[in-house]
Amino acid sequence: MIYPDNFETKLRFDKVRELVKKQCLSSLGRDLVDEIKFSNSYKTVNRMVNETNEFKTICLEEENFPLGYFIDVRQSLEKVRIDGTYLELEELYNLKRSLESISSILRFFQKKEEDEYPYLKKLTGNVKMYPYIFDRINGIITKNGRIKDNASPELQHIRSSLIQKQSTISKRMQSMLRAAQREGWVEQDVALSVRDGRVVIPIPSAYKRKIKGIVHDESATGKTSYIEPSEIVETNNEIRELEYAERREIIRILLEFTAQLRPYIDDLFLAYEFMAKIDFIRAKAKFAIQVKALLPKMVKTPTLLWEKATHPLLFLTLQNEGRKVVPLNLQISNEQRIILISGPNAGGKSVCLQTVGLLQYMFQCGFLVPMEEESKIGIFDKIFIDIGDEQSIENDLSTYSSHLMNMKHFLRYSDTDTLVLIDEFGTGTEPALGGAIAESILDKLNRKKVCGVITTHYSGLKHFASEAEGIENGAMLYDSHQMRPLFQLQVGKPGSSFAFEIARKIGLPEEILKAATEKVGEDHINFDKHLRDIVRDKRYWESKRDKIRRNEKKLNQLVEQYDKELKDASKLRKDIIEKAQQEAKDLLQNANKTIEKTIRDIKESKAEKEKTKKARKQFEETKVQLTQAELEEEERINRKIQKLKNREKRKGQKDQEPETAGKSTAAKAIVKSKKQFNPDVIEKGDLVQLDNQNTVGEVIEINDKTAVVAFGSILTSVKAKRLSKVSKSQLKKQEKTYNQTSALVQERISKRKLSFRQDIDVRGMRGEEALQIVMDHVDEAIMLEVKEFRILHGTGHGILRQLIRDYLQTVDLVRHFKDERIQMGGSGITVVTME
Repeated sequence: MIYPDNFETKLRFDKVRELVKKQCLSSLGRDLVDEIKFSNSYKTVNRMVNETNEFKTICLEEENFPLGYFIDVRQSLEKVRIDGTYLELEELYNLKRSLESISSILRFFQKKEEDEYPYLKKLTGNVKMYPYIFDRINGIITKNGRIKDNASPELQHIRSSLIQKQSTISKRMQSMLRAAQREGWVEQDVALSVRDGRVVIPIPSAYKRKIKGIVHDESATGKTSYIEPSEIVETNNEIRELEYAERREIIRILLEFTAQLRPYIDDLFLAYEFMAKIDFIRAKAKFAIQVKALLPKMVKTPTLLWEKATHPLLFLTLQNEGRKVVPLNLQISNEQRIILISGPNAGGKSVCLQTVGLLQYMFQCGFLVPMEEESKIGIFDKIFIDIGDEQSIENDLSTYSSHLMNMKHFLRYSDTDTLVLIDEFGTGTEPALGGAIAESILDKLNRKKVCGVITTHYSGLKHFASEAEGIENGAMLYDSHQMRPLFQLQVGKPGSSFAFEIARKIGLPEEILKAATEKVGEDHINFDKHLRDIVRDKRYWESKRDKIRRNEKKLNQLVEQYDKELKDASKLRKDIIEKAQQEAKDLLQNANKTIEKTIRDIKESKAEKEKTKKARKQFEETKVQLTQAELEEEERINRKIQKLKNREKRKGQKDQEPETAGKSTAAKAIVKSKKQFNPDVIEKGDLVQLDNQNTVGEVIEINDKTAVVAFGSILTSVKAKRLSKVSKSQLKKQEKTYNQTSALVQERISKRKLSFRQDIDVRGMRGEEALQIVMDHVDEAIMLEVKEFRILHGTGHGILRQLIRDYLQTVDLVRHFKDERIQMGGSGITVVTME
């Protein structure tokens, strides 16, 4: 139930209707926009908003949704229910196109999965399309809407006769016109004309008796006469009779088709109802995209929990002006049923009230609403509003009386599932009396557990709301320093009217304000002042608390980041030390093998044992030195990292910010412990080049003279002196250079492809010159992988063509060549197809 009758006008929902109508593709959808009505059924509202939400997804994600011809032919179908009537040619053409659009929409949804667009897919259940109708229509008219010549054998015969006779007349009239021009009766640039559907010869009036026939017309000056020669009059009459026969046959065909169509009319009406719904739902979806509306969480109870809700019409207006609308946060529940909003004039109280009413009404009419997706919105059985002035001279109804009439209706019909919206509650009469009545009405509505949003300036109502259970004060915020409204709703505290501040800003004399202060009393002024102070202090401490919360969050993030980086640094240290130890171990093992080999060689050469012992002793000493150096290096690195940790810890205690510079320093110190790159020594696993070529391989095995190298998947044995060692930095530089070169080559090839000529013209050239151009062009085609091109050599004696084709036979990558089609040049052009 909606109250009053002009509910939509007061909330400006009529403007929403107009905007949605503009999105419709046909009168089918516009008619449904006019039929929009409020629903208090959860099931109905849920279906409507989900249909709109699914179509919003289609608009945003589906580019191939069919929107061809949304044409309303319901009036034509209604007309042909009566026997003896038929569809006109244009009506039949509209029927064909619109039915094709409906069929395309049905196919679109049939191709989708079961769980994709379930609400919209359900709309297709009752729609029936009959292939027979499409076949009959396609057998009668062309895709351009003309009756086909073969729509019936009789029509085909009539049109054939018409064409034959019109051709005969045309030839004869042209002959007579040329004869008249030779005689000098008609100017040379004069052409045949048509008058009353008959072909005539324009001839100067002075010569009109030279040609026997019927004068059908004269020019405005009377100097030219339009004559139909006597000898073609009879043929023209026959043409006219054939045209009448053609018209009669077309009507007979349309009558026959309409009679065949008549049994399907009810099913066709269902199809057009489906098209109307698609047009209507699409329009709502497009409007939702326009105002950034979406589908919030829907609940069955009369509840509102809105986050960042905006007035759609205000949003569009401010968007055109390059401004942003201030969103509304609002909650109405069992504990907080009524919100009493107070604040300064022009502070946004009425806009807030209208936003609540319009969005709730839009939602229960099946619209998506502009708010956050996590918002909750319920269903109300009734929405009552008291906004604006309803005074009437005819009914002797004053402004205050109209408000009381509305309150009477509210008290009589409202219940727990009712949403009431009252603007400027209690105004229109003596403040003390009006305030008392308003307070009593508010108490009654509260005891009936009505939900609502009410705006007021009365302090008595603010006091009552602060003490009554279920009613909550709300304030529209106002910047008292800059003296401007903020248009933000804050629930929990009443708002000040800022009457004296606004009057002082406007420039009202100070003595007037002083006198007003004395009249109203210091207590009242102080109450309003203290109220503003409380609101100001609350905003200050809330901002402080928010700042502290943000700083704590930032501090926690920094601590977590520091812990993570410290763990990463420790892990990196451990990995590098292990790797360095393994490399040192491998180095020692290789040295051991070298020494053993030396000793073996010495033994084989029968050297003295003392020398052997001495060499072994020197090796052991070297091994101990290397091990000791390794331990000392590790200890030094540990001390370095611990020193960095202590420094970071002291700095973190000072300003609570992690220091990460130690990580890179430690890494650098550890890396120094690794072996240096030596280009003169080639070992197993090194990257090498063969004779300084670009190909890089990996050493698999190596001895004094030869090495086994893997170049990709190929293993080869080469002399060691032919190999040169490659560092990782050189490898990366070569790869970068190769990639840049490759990219440059590819770019040049692409440009060459774009500029490649599909046709070359060698006509008029000498044989050698033409052959050289053809050879260059074939080479370029092979390089660019062109599939086909043409050579224009002309016909002539065929010498140049034979020379070129003899050459093409010698090219392996030429698949075949042939003459061009006759209409495109024939044997004067050779079409070459490449492999």
